Amino acid sequence: MPWCEDCAKYYTPSAMHEDGTCPSCGRELAAQQPITAKNLNVRQLAAGGRGDEEDAKTPWHFKVLMVLLALYLGYRVVQLFI
Repeated sequence: MPWCEDCAKYYTPSAMHEDGTCPSCGRELAAQQPITAKNLNVRQLAAGGRGDEEDAKTPWHFKVLMVLLALYLGYRVVQLFI
């Protein structure tokens, strides 16, 4: 959706003037390409749109949570047989 910096609003293509300008201030709005399966980059979205997919790692607290969950479930399995 086109964004107008001056008005701080998003506009749908049907709400803009025919020449692609803002209906409130008359500023020309940049047209964005539509999102399709071919131009969608899921890794870039997961990285927060920063474009540094190499730096997108699993947070340390998630790893700790998984280790604690594995220990707890292991304890519960052992408890079944005791």
